This record gives sequence, structure tokens and C-alpha cells, in this order.
Amino acid sequence: MTSLGVYLRGLAMGAADIVPGVSGGTVAFITGIYPALLNSIRSFDLTALQYLLRAELASFWRHVNGRFLLLLVAGIATSVFTLARWLSWVLEHYPEPLWGFFFGLILASAGVLLRRVSHWRWPQWLALLAGAGLALYIALAPGSGFVTGLPGIFLAGFIAVCAMLLPGISGSFILLLLGMYSSVLAALRDFDFFFLGVFLAGAVLGLAVFSRLLHWLLQRFHTLAMALLTGFLSGSLASIWPWKYVSAWVAGSGGILEPAQRLPVMPAEYFLRTGADPRLLPCLLLAVLGVLLVWRVERKWGRPLE
Repeated sequence: MTSLGVYLRGLAMGAADIVPGVSGGTVAFITGIYPALLNSIRSFDLTALQYLLRAELASFWRHVNGRFLLLLVAGIATSVFTLARWLSWVLEHYPEPLWGFFFGLILASAGVLLRRVSHWRWPQWLALLAGAGLALYIALAPGSGFVTGLPGIFLAGFIAVCAMLLPGISGSFILLLLGMYSSVLAALRDFDFFFLGVFLAGAVLGLAVFSRLLHWLLQRFHTLAMALLTGFLSGSLASIWPWKYVSAWVAGSGGILEPAQRLPVMPAEYFLRTGADPRLLPCLLLAVLGVLLVWRVERKWGRPLE
């Protein structure tokens, strides 16, 4: 894979992770880098530490697949720091078309994952239903707003990054449920490096723990894990349905009121409840564009990289 290809995948993952309801793990999966990503994260182990302690930097770099990780993280960081302000503006002024586009992306991605399950028996069906049920519960659950202080920021980073690794479970949406989304977005916008450092420390620990669990599941129970991930992705469609109304609010960690629960409705009811234009035609057109984009990406980059 070329350096540009890895960087572009990082750009796409970073853009997806900013939007509540969309998962960077989904992008990693449909672009074929999911196994390589898990393997690279897992490689930060005792062997890597020994290389560092012996100052064998070249061996350390090869062991952790440093070139791949550096380019991917650079792409993610570029998206996060450059798109945070722009996506905030789009979500505020044109939310329905943006959700329509991402709905098409996730719908097509669920189809991609569905084809990766080699056979279907009752354990796979149960895993699919369990994944869909959990994602649906997360999508419709009211936010808690319980996370406060530095331990809360650390915990939010730990939980959110675990969600980011899962196709279909959005780390940004988890932050929204925890009442931390606006605070994290503000820290990115204002370059609050102390806040971001604590959040990143939790995220690093979450990556170290959860990547190993995911790798073990995919190695030992591949079809079950794939069915579970397909369920996650399918159930997450409820969280990015373009027409939702806010049924409850929660105070974020910065004292800012955030939507705590959004319930999906049909476009006509959305207009009656909110008085806002459902923008049906742009939503449908962008959803189709999202489907076509996933189809094109999967054809070009869909072969998994180990």
C-alpha cells in the first residue's frame, strides 16, 4: 500500500470519528486496513519495550509497523484538527443532508460486512441480533452526563476509543451520551492540550486493552465476530437516521446543554415536531452518493491488509 493510500484512509477515519453516529472503525474495515490496524496496535508489547530500552529504534519501528501507524495517525489528526470547526457548522446548519450522506455510507458498509460472514448458523444469527440490539440501545439511550473532572476525561477517552475501533459504534456518539462531546470538540477547536492530553492517555490505554480483545475474537471466533460487527453496524443506523427530534437534554461537562436523546421519526412527523424542513430530496441524493462511495472504496481498497 502506498503512503498516500494510508494517509487518505486516516483522513477518512478522522472525518468519520468527529461525527456522532459514524465510526472510524467502519472506514478502517471497508478500506481493508482493519486487521493491519489491530495488529499494529497490539505490537506495542513487551518486545517493543525491550527494543526501546536497548535503543534499537529501527527494530522497534519495524516491530510496531511504524510507517503505517505514523501515516494513519497523521491523516486522522489532519482531519480532526481541520474539520472539527467545519463539521460543527454543517451539523448546525445542514444536519439532515449530512446525516443522509452518512446513513448511505453505513447502510452500504453493513452490506460489505454481511458478505464477510462465510456461513450462517444459529450462533451467527444470535451474534448478529446481539450486536444490532446493543447498537440500537446505545443509539436510543438517553445521555447520562455523569462524567466530570480529570478522571472523567480519562474514562471518556478510554470508552470512546474502544467504540471507535468497533465498526458501527461511534466514539463521538458515546461522548455525546456521556455529556462530553461539546467539551472535546471545544478542546480540539481551542487547542487545549492539557485536556486533550488526559483524554489521549485514556484513549491509549483503551487501545492497548481493546485491540487485543478484538484480535483474539477475530482469530478464535472469526465468523461469530464478523456477525457481531455486522449487527453493530446495522443497529447503528438508528443513530444516524436523518430525521430525529430531541426528547431529552443533558448538561455537558462544560455546563453546556446537549441533546441527551434523539428519537428517529419519519420526515413528515419531523416537520410537525420541529418545524424544520426535512430536506428530503438532498437527503436521498446524498444517501445514494454515500452508497456509491462505499461501493467504489470497497472495490478499490476492500482487500484486507494483514
